[in-house]
Amino acid sequence: MLDSHHPDIRVLDLFANMEEENFQTLMRASYVQNFPPQIELITEGEPSDFLHIVISGSVELFSKWNGRETCVATIRPISSFILAATVKNAPYLMSARTLDKSRIVLIPSQNVRAIFDEDNNFARAIVLELAYCYRSSIRKTKDLKLRTSLERLANYLLRQQIRAGGDDEFNLQIEKRRLASYLGMTPENLSRAFKALKPYGVTVDGNRVMIRDQNDLEKFAKPNPLIDDRTT
Repeated sequence: MLDSHHPDIRVLDLFANMEEENFQTLMRASYVQNFPPQIELITEGEPSDFLHIVISGSVELFSKWNGRETCVATIRPISSFILAATVKNAPYLMSARTLDKSRIVLIPSQNVRAIFDEDNNFARAIVLELAYCYRSSIRKTKDLKLRTSLERLANYLLRQQIRAGGDDEFNLQIEKRRLASYLGMTPENLSRAFKALKPYGVTVDGNRVMIRDQNDLEKFAKPNPLIDDRTT
């Protein structure tokens, strides 16, 4: 792997404080690949041979069962996936495919586990990353189990508004079909849900969302930091 990629990876919390020698050991074992859109990178049930880092583009994590498919998450630069399978030396629980032309760093899982045993700072960072992922899963579960589909959509839009800088107009960063899957809805139900939010000041034009009555939407959605705040 080219040294020019090292700074991009080093800024991740996972690698930021590890010993330089150990970091270089991981980088020497790693390589970078460019993938076109809609390429399946990993398949659930297969051995976790690599820790993946998205340098550019985007990757969808998804799962299939009994003829159905669901979107679990969308990974954007610069982020790693799927760490738990790498550390545990266990099969992937999700599949992953590129959504756009993407550049991916692949770090052999056996090297990650070897450095985990040697570098305390790296091991601590892995534990913190896994704790963050666990808490994210709990928040997602609470969102799905405690809210109606309309409430889930309303809170999703409020979270996206914050990420867009708080503007009352912003673009959805995900296709509506995948958004429906992510929220546990069918595309038809998502379309009806957008219409049902109109009385609360939400209008949609393609992927452009406009929130005209912030107070009404927040009063309906009742955002909760223990569900919606990723920093909690």
